[in-house]
Amino acid sequence: MGTLYLVATPIGNLEDITLRALRILGQARLIAAEDTRQTRKLLAHYQISTPLLSYHEHNKLTRLSEVMAALERGDVALVSDAGTPGLSDPGFELVRAALHAGHNVSPLPGPSAPIAALVASGLPTDAFIYLGYLPRRRAERRRLIRSLAGERRTLLAFEVPHRLVESLADLSEALGPSRPVAVCRELSKVHEEITRGTLAEAERRFEAEPPRGEVTLVIGGAQEQARWTEARVRSALGERTASGMSRTEAAREVAGLSGWPKRAVYRLAEGP
Repeated sequence: MGTLYLVATPIGNLEDITLRALRILGQARLIAAEDTRQTRKLLAHYQISTPLLSYHEHNKLTRLSEVMAALERGDVALVSDAGTPGLSDPGFELVRAALHAGHNVSPLPGPSAPIAALVASGLPTDAFIYLGYLPRRRAERRRLIRSLAGERRTLLAFEVPHRLVESLADLSEALGPSRPVAVCRELSKVHEEITRGTLAEAERRFEAEPPRGEVTLVIGGAQEQARWTEARVRSALGERTASGMSRTEAAREVAGLSGWPKRAVYRLAEGP
């Protein structure tokens, strides 16, 4: 009976791989890879000639029997195109099937984009929630974000570059423009960049300069705060509209700062 090894591979820099991972990749009977083209680059770099089998989101069920058959004959290594397999990548079904068949499943710790982003963000790391990729559909994304508005733990999420600005706008609207965020791009690669600031600042930055590359978002949790008085809310609205903000923009920003529901602030902004 073989062992299924879950092997973490570099998220960018090929030097970010453990000696144990290289040994297992070299000794395994088969490597099940999410992206064989990407994995071949890694194997060629380290002169590893273990056979590869494509195992990705669109063929994971049809290839399951092949991987299980290989496990009957020896060890199999599962890798994603980057990072830790099974985390927002194919692997769950294979792990369940291997365990059900009595095989040992062994994780090899290593690179993980969410954890790398979290520890470098400057935001609290003692408790966090990993969301995976934010929903593609805007209505679903907004619904999810609204449900997390009061969440005190740090939030981690992946986003693709062409939806980043739209998602930052949705986050700003639901969580408040002053909520802290770290936008982590191309971690461990040549053009690595971590932009720290507020959601409003990040939205403006990437609206002016469209992002490229892999993006991981680290968003600060909700802070416990005393609810503002109505007088303070009215004063803050007046200051912002006097400075040139529209009533809608002012209401959205004050809602994020005051602890008041957005609709209540909008009513005050539209009142006498």
